[in-house]
Amino acid sequence: MRTAAVIGTGLIGTSAALALSGRGVTVHLIDHDPERARTAAALGAGTDDPLEGPVDLAVVAVPPALTATALADAMRAGIARGYLDVASVKGGPRRELEALSLDLSSYIGTHPMSGKERSGPLAATADLFEGRPWVLTPTPVTDTEVLNLALELVALCRAVPVVMDADAHDRAVALVSHTPQLVSSMVAARLREADETAVRLCGQGIRDVTRIAASDPRMWVDILSANPGPVADVLSGIAADLDGTVAALRALASADPAKREDGVGAIEDVLRRGNAGRSRVPGKHGAAPAAYEIVAVLISDEPGELARIFADAGRAAVNIEDVRIEHATGQQAGLVQLMVEPAAAAVLSATLRERGWSIRH
Repeated sequence: MRTAAVIGTGLIGTSAALALSGRGVTVHLIDHDPERARTAAALGAGTDDPLEGPVDLAVVAVPPALTATALADAMRAGIARGYLDVASVKGGPRRELEALSLDLSSYIGTHPMSGKERSGPLAATADLFEGRPWVLTPTPVTDTEVLNLALELVALCRAVPVVMDADAHDRAVALVSHTPQLVSSMVAARLREADETAVRLCGQGIRDVTRIAASDPRMWVDILSANPGPVADVLSGIAADLDGTVAALRALASADPAKREDGVGAIEDVLRRGNAGRSRVPGKHGAAPAAYEIVAVLISDEPGELARIFADAGRAAVNIEDVRIEHATGQQAGLVQLMVEPAAAAVLSATLRERGWSIRH
């Protein structure tokens, strides 16, 4: 691939353009808002000069509701040898294109499983896709050359290709992406009118659950509007669990010992099913999640403290598998939770104590 056109210079489009430009591909940036294209060009994502001829690959990175129209316009104009989109739903745009009676041999639907709470070209980074799954949904008529161009794009972005059926993809993202966004927003919405005293008690748990609730509502309305059925199906199952859990909690307040026992059983059941589901989420390098031990260290909110604690862990010859920071409310300090292999926890704790760190249990 020597040349590409990126249509839509938001977070995903600009990030892909940055990755391609950084690896020597000439990228032409196209957007209905010329200012966004100019911003992306200023970031080094490519040029906003008009196309002078067909490019190797056109990447359509517009909202799902506009994807089929943008693809059809580009294909009719013949701007590229191959066309793909990066919309977060795949079945709908493909069916819209089929209804337009276009030759779809030059098209493949794709979806990079990566993003941020922020949107727009200024949020873009060339490494946004590194190590992340990038779904490809070829059809029986997809030309081999176009599939190879898509695979080259994924490789240049250093992502991991995953081939799926379009409708199976939409059901999967409803479960692992779209529904979590709604549930996170619903939990965060409880905080809107909460008493200030309650909000000040927020810890790492509520921060974890509500992190993605900071996402752009307009963007998510577009996404959910393109995949409503599968998302509603997943939410229906969650609603059934919620109803059962509410009934179980009411039973726990009952004076009847038998009802309380039933309530305990129901609550334990949903928690255990949650344990089982969580255990299936891939861990480091895509393997099954490991049972790490946490070494919690008190850290002050000062420049260089994180670097110092990682350097001291290196002196102990201990590999940090994961890390989490829990900030203390109203204080210039917090807890760094260092996740390590169980056999390394004692060594790391001892070394950090010797280096003057305060270990918390």
